[in-house]
Amino acid sequence: MLKYIFKRICYAIITLWVIATLTFGLMKALPGDPFHNPKMSPAVKEALTHKYGLDKPVIEQYGIYMRNLLKGDLGTSIKYPGRSVNQIIAEGFPKSFAIGWRAMVFAVVFGLIFGIIAALNHEKILDYFVIFIAIIGVSVPSIVMGPFLAYTFGVNLGWLPVTVDNSQISLLLPSLTLGLGTLAFISRLMRTTTLEVLGQDYIQTAKAKGLNKTQIVWKHVIRNAIMPVVTVLGPLFAGIITGSIVIEQVFAVAGLGGSFVSSILEQDYSMIMGITIFYAVLIILSVLVVDIAYGFIDPRLRISGKGGK
Repeated sequence: MLKYIFKRICYAIITLWVIATLTFGLMKALPGDPFHNPKMSPAVKEALTHKYGLDKPVIEQYGIYMRNLLKGDLGTSIKYPGRSVNQIIAEGFPKSFAIGWRAMVFAVVFGLIFGIIAALNHEKILDYFVIFIAIIGVSVPSIVMGPFLAYTFGVNLGWLPVTVDNSQISLLLPSLTLGLGTLAFISRLMRTTTLEVLGQDYIQTAKAKGLNKTQIVWKHVIRNAIMPVVTVLGPLFAGIITGSIVIEQVFAVAGLGGSFVSSILEQDYSMIMGITIFYAVLIILSVLVVDIAYGFIDPRLRISGKGGK
């Protein structure tokens, strides 16, 4: 098991290095520079370029970037002079995370329930209802669903606030909007895997032994059908956190998404690379945790890992 974990950690480190290198290369390939203001004098522009080290050779900039990255230093923002990227992430990410984890809980809980209900009522009205919800969740983008929910429940009915403040209830609409797509995916996946498990021979054997439907579903169906869902929870959670940019704009959330969008518009190299690396670390760690957890859940992965050396 230790060898399995070590290999996954090595893969994660290599992946992060590749992402950091590609991000740096893409930043250098962008046309223009952060100091493209026509009102800025050449002397000021030259001074700022020297201050941020942009006048150094690219290979030297890359070396400095990687050394700082190893120390956890994501650099200083160009748009916000005097403020480090670490500080900006520390201020904005908790607000994005507050929406993200609520959206994930909503998506997982109801996605699993809907998927199981649909499979147990295959080709019945509940099955068709879940399929309809899943189609809506997958096909309607957040940029459309967000304003629709905000107008319906916030403006028209007046049940919920449409902007996020310090109250917990203000997080409900953005969390629901953010979680709908993931809920749809999980419910479809759970429905498919549950139907596959229901068709297995050991389920028929359990029925023949006289186990009631509740025992069969709880002890045999769910624990086997949920395995494929577990494998995608890490990437899904990271995807929800990183996919909240549109939601933050719709519901006026002062999270990390707004900083990321503005950094792209302003060509704030340090911010773009810093937030990209931060999001990459979240995704890699999520996948790594799921891989290790799945190795404990399913010993066959550890055995196959030994056989593949």
